[in-house]
Amino acid sequence: MKKVRYLIILALILCFSTVAIIGPVRAETGTIRIEPHGSYYPQPIMLSSPATFNITVKSVADPTNDPHILLVMSNDSYYGLTTDVVVNWTGGLTTFHASDFASVSSDYIPLSGTTQGVRYQVSALRDHLSIPNTEPVWYVFAPFLAGPLTVNVQMFTVTLNSTSTRVLVYALGKTTGSTVFDNRVPPTKAGFVVPDPGIILTAVASFSALGAFAAYSFKHRKR
Repeated sequence: MKKVRYLIILALILCFSTVAIIGPVRAETGTIRIEPHGSYYPQPIMLSSPATFNITVKSVADPTNDPHILLVMSNDSYYGLTTDVVVNWTGGLTTFHASDFASVSSDYIPLSGTTQGVRYQVSALRDHLSIPNTEPVWYVFAPFLAGPLTVNVQMFTVTLNSTSTRVLVYALGKTTGSTVFDNRVPPTKAGFVVPDPGIILTAVASFSALGAFAAYSFKHRKR
């Protein structure tokens, strides 16, 4: 029995040691932050075009090099494009034509250049876009910003015109020493661009009012 107990204790020690070693590495796979972002699907914070965001990275992954932007849009949004998509920041910009976007219906994106790095599951992206699970999504993946991502805020603006705008905005990068994209914006914290944020702001206000009323009622019920 003593031997069995010893083996169990040893196994637990090894288990916790492994978690302690792996933990900090995994912490770097989702430390890029875009603000404002849609945290609470299907009620995310939405911005109409042109949409301005700020971007930073948590200190554990400062700096994150070779930043790339990933734009993901619905099928209707893609076919509704009326102009090129422009992403600009202090000192630079990049322009995307409709032909620069690729269609994908399954698996993960980006498809190339990150096969050993972090990516996004297409089925989850559909959920975030609130589109049918059989509908393709369109994406473009390209370098942006003038330098690495750090804890210091950088600003960028996404400008697009579509008859049915619905776009997720993500960013990926490489932590020090990495040759693949091992850091990203968490899947549920994307920037979100739609034509009219008024609807969701009204919904948020309604939920806030309901919460305030519930708190008021509870307070007075206790008296």
